[in-house]
Amino acid sequence: MANNQHQTPMLDELENGPWPSFISGIKRLRDEHPDARIRGMTNDLLGQLEHSYETRKGYWKGGTVSVFGYGSGIIPRFSEVAKAFPESREFHTVRVQPPAGNFYSTDILRQLADSWEKYGSGLITFHGQTGNAMFIGVSTENTQAFFDEINEYGFDLGGAGPCVRTGMSCVGAARCEQSCANEQRIHRTLLNRFTDDVHRPSLPYKFKFKVSGCPNDCVNSIERSDFAVIGTWRDDMKVDQAEVKAFIEKKGRDYVIDNVTTRCPTQAMTLNADDTLTIDNKGCVRCMHCLNVMPKALSPGDDKGVSILVGGKRTLKIGDLMGTVIIPFMKLETEEDYEKLTELAENIIEFWAENGLEHERCGEMIERIGLVNFLKGMGLDADPNMVNHPRQSSYIRMDEFDEAAEQYLRRKMEQKRSAAN
Repeated sequence: MANNQHQTPMLDELENGPWPSFISGIKRLRDEHPDARIRGMTNDLLGQLEHSYETRKGYWKGGTVSVFGYGSGIIPRFSEVAKAFPESREFHTVRVQPPAGNFYSTDILRQLADSWEKYGSGLITFHGQTGNAMFIGVSTENTQAFFDEINEYGFDLGGAGPCVRTGMSCVGAARCEQSCANEQRIHRTLLNRFTDDVHRPSLPYKFKFKVSGCPNDCVNSIERSDFAVIGTWRDDMKVDQAEVKAFIEKKGRDYVIDNVTTRCPTQAMTLNADDTLTIDNKGCVRCMHCLNVMPKALSPGDDKGVSILVGGKRTLKIGDLMGTVIIPFMKLETEEDYEKLTELAENIIEFWAENGLEHERCGEMIERIGLVNFLKGMGLDADPNMVNHPRQSSYIRMDEFDEAAEQYLRRKMEQKRSAAN
């Protein structure tokens, strides 16, 4: 137990109730850790937090902390009440990029934890909202030493500030039968290309990549990233009628009607009298509900690829924005396909860097200048798939809508003539 242990009656209340409390975790470090340095840091951390609750005021201020050659990745936290709580006077957070898909071995997790206990407080969060492993609580003196050690066995810092942030990708094909893309390769391809932009902030604001292998979008890419890559398919959904019948035999027809066919948002499914399913694939909007309920009977088609959406973000300024489709379907199979994906990301970041205002996300810029102007800047044609509310209203409602529609029709006619020849 730490000497001069701070009394924390208000924090103690947070341990009541049925849910685990972060206070309990910090107390375990304070009371049970063999390293006196960690016991002291966490004791003063709890003391300062209790003081904040008492006064209803925060006492952490920013500053500048970095490692050699990097301009981001460390969140500086200096205490304004360091005299009262000296052992937590510096409590910086180190953002570390996780492996794509968050695949860790138990050995590497233990190695990371050992390194952090050697230099930091022992507090780790897996993972922050951007996707980083958050190593919380280290002095300025020990920051460089911790980074050098984990960098030696393969880990790098994530982004912080106006830069490309750490990417996220779902667990993908390794564990999920709905996967329509190589999520980990997409993740690594994009982040490797923009490593300099992660480490050296030079953009109007943050820019996030997130990759989901199917429209379930388990990493919330559509609403939490500026550049969302979502796996999908463009041919017919695959139906195993024998598995459909087995599911009906187990659950009953009423269950399938109540929980599958009638919940299709476009009423594209019909349960036939012979216990088979008929699907109007032209009406399917890839909501994934039926595939999630009947994963053995229904599965994505074979012509798989990705949709690219741009501009998703949470609150701030103009409010929440969902990503806007700019590439309805793209195959990702060859090296050339991945080069096209990277080139698209480069063009978007370059255009936003030149036209975005300070502290303005990419989606906010698109709202300000208009989607048509953004598409022109990207050299992309308008497409009916670029809609805000499918089947209700077009996303593009401005003077140049007619011209954009004519371009689309001309392009489709040229494609038909090319196919005929």
